Amino acid sequence: MSQTRHFGGRWQSRSERGTRRGGAYLFLTPWMAGLVLITLGPLLASLYLSFTDYNLLSDPSWVGLENYRRMFFDDPRFYKALGVTFTYVLVSVPLQLILALMLAIVLNAGVRGLALYRSAYYLPSLIGGSVAVAILWRQVFGAEGVINAVLGAFGAENLPNWISNPQTALGTLIVLNVWTFGSPMIIFLAGLRQIPTELYEQGSIDGVGRIGRLRYITLPLLTPIIFFNLVLQIIGAFQAFTPAFVVSGGTGGPVDSTLFYTLYLYERGFINFEMGYASALGAVLLVLIGVLTAINFYASKRWVHYND
Repeated sequence: MSQTRHFGGRWQSRSERGTRRGGAYLFLTPWMAGLVLITLGPLLASLYLSFTDYNLLSDPSWVGLENYRRMFFDDPRFYKALGVTFTYVLVSVPLQLILALMLAIVLNAGVRGLALYRSAYYLPSLIGGSVAVAILWRQVFGAEGVINAVLGAFGAENLPNWISNPQTALGTLIVLNVWTFGSPMIIFLAGLRQIPTELYEQGSIDGVGRIGRLRYITLPLLTPIIFFNLVLQIIGAFQAFTPAFVVSGGTGGPVDSTLFYTLYLYERGFINFEMGYASALGAVLLVLIGVLTAINFYASKRWVHYND
């Protein structure tokens, strides 16, 4: 006799349980196929190509660790791309999160037309990574762009082409990333709505001012949301490509001042046809993002406060 098990208020036989599992696996099939064909398969193929010499035109030939040796010991532009990308991440991500949090706090205070403001502020996150906005950004910060026109109206002279100046080119891309603060702002706003109002009322009764309530109530209870946004934005910043490609014309800007890591990877793979070397660059980027994410999770134990 087949074994039975109590499930959902009644006893089920082994065959019935097998049918339920079969139905679950059937519904999971599209996701599993996507995981294997779109994510895991290309990832493993790229890892294999990172140990080969492959130019897209001929069969890959095995070279072992040669690509990695060249990368770490014979390629100064690799370190230049790392430096530019780290600068971009370390400056733009904190500024973006601070701006997003400040606006979320303001909107949470009961502003009229909240839905309109929320949609307007979220819009840059939807279009900020598009080619059209990158082209517009290039025009805004050009020699005859809006920025110079406004500064010229106040009497400024000899204004630079912000995009072509090595000292300011990366700053324009940082401003663009900070401008796309809408997505973390919406997440912050949702987190603020979950904080019990009784805590603020108790703080007011105890004589705690606005700054004190922000410091001792809002920020500690919002740390899980801050951590979530921090991890997402760091990963997204390391993968930034379109703004740097369009604004710099695909060359990395003046003196490689906007040579993002992803832009250098693209140059090696699809301009120089060194797909094996580009795959090695991609593997290093994957490991780098994974290590930084792991460090963030480890460090979060010291400053992220959950309900318990």
